[in-house]
Amino acid sequence: MLGRQPELGIAELERLYGTVRWFAHDSALVESDVFNVERLGGTIKGGVVVRELTGADWRKTSMELVRVYHKKWSNASGKLTVGISAYGFTVSSQDVQRTGHILKSKLKGNGVSVRIVPNEQPALSSASSHHNKLGLSANKVELMVVRGHNGKVIIAESTGAQNITALARRDQARPARDTFVGMLPPKLAMIMVNLAHPDDSSSKTVLDPFCGTGVVLQEALLSGHNVVGTDVSDKMIAYTTENLTWLSEKYELRGSKFEVHQADATSANWNKPIDSVVAEGYLGQPFSAPPSEKKLAEVRQTCDTIISKFLTNIGKQIQSGTPLCIAIPAWRSKDDRFTHLYLVKKLDELGYKQIEFKNVSARDLLYHRPDQVVARELLVLEKL
Repeated sequence: MLGRQPELGIAELERLYGTVRWFAHDSALVESDVFNVERLGGTIKGGVVVRELTGADWRKTSMELVRVYHKKWSNASGKLTVGISAYGFTVSSQDVQRTGHILKSKLKGNGVSVRIVPNEQPALSSASSHHNKLGLSANKVELMVVRGHNGKVIIAESTGAQNITALARRDQARPARDTFVGMLPPKLAMIMVNLAHPDDSSSKTVLDPFCGTGVVLQEALLSGHNVVGTDVSDKMIAYTTENLTWLSEKYELRGSKFEVHQADATSANWNKPIDSVVAEGYLGQPFSAPPSEKKLAEVRQTCDTIISKFLTNIGKQIQSGTPLCIAIPAWRSKDDRFTHLYLVKKLDELGYKQIEFKNVSARDLLYHRPDQVVARELLVLEKL
C-alpha cells in the first residue's frame, strides 16, 4: 500500500525490486522474497497475497474472508489481535468492523480469544497498524482487502507497516534542527537514497554535496552505506556532524563511516571514489503564494545556475553509470501547473541521462503538500 503520493512509492519499488505493477491507484504488486517495508519511504504497508477473488463485492469478499480465517484460526492458541482494512470498496468503517465481529464470534465458539482493532475508516491507518504491531507476529494480523481497477480482489496478510515512531524520532529528536534551511522529511530522504541505489548494495559511498542538517546522510547511514557530506555553510556542517554522531550512537552504527566538511558544491573537489550522489539542491526562497512572473523568473534562473554548475562539477569527478537522485525546485501556479528548471530539458548536454520508469513518468516524481508552492522534483539520473 502506497503513501500520499503513490507515484513516488511505485518508482522506489521499481528501482529496488524491478518486477512491480500497479494494482489500484494506491497499491502495487511486487514480486520479491526479500520485501521489507521498513526500508521504504513511499510504502506505508506491506503484505503477502494469500487469496485472489474475481468480481466480488464487499458482501461476497467479507463472507469469504470469514470462512477462510474461521477455518485457519479455529485451533489457534493464545489471544489473536486482528485488524481488517478495506481499500477500493464503497463501504463504511462499520461495515468492515461488522466483518471483524462476525469472525470474532465464530472463533469464540471454538474457544479462540480475539481482539478486533477498531476501524475509524474502512482501512486502518498506518499509525494504528504500527502501534498495534500488526503483521509482526503470528498472533497479530492485519488482513488487507484490496479491490483493483479491474475488479479483482486480493486478500493479503500484513508483514508490517511503516515505522512512524522511528521516522518521527529521526526527524524531531535529533539534536540540531534548522527550520530556515528547509525540513527534508526522513521518508523522502529514504526514497531518494533508494532511487539512487537500485542494486541494494551496502558499504558504498553516498555523497550529499548540499547536506544541510544531514537528513539524507542519516538515511544512507541507516541503509548501511558510508557517507560524505559537504555544505557551503560552516553552521550546517556543525549541525550535520552533531546529528550523525547522535544517530551513530543511538542506532549503534559501527560498520558505516561518515565524513563531513565545508565546501561549495559548484567548485568542490571530493578527492575520493563516489558510488552515488543523493542531495536536495538549492530550492530558492520559500513562497506562501505563487510569486509574480518577474520574481519567479529571477528565482528560477538563480536555482538553475547553481544546480547546473554543481552537475557540471560533479560530472567531472564520477564515473560513467554513477546513479544520482537530486531534488530540485518546481513552482506551482494558481491553476496547479508547475514551472520547472531549464536544465531538465538539457540534461544530456550536462552529461546525464534521466532514468525512465515503466509505471510512472519522470515528471510525476514531484513531492509536495496540497498547499505548497515550491515542490521538490526528483531527478533520477545516471552519468553518461
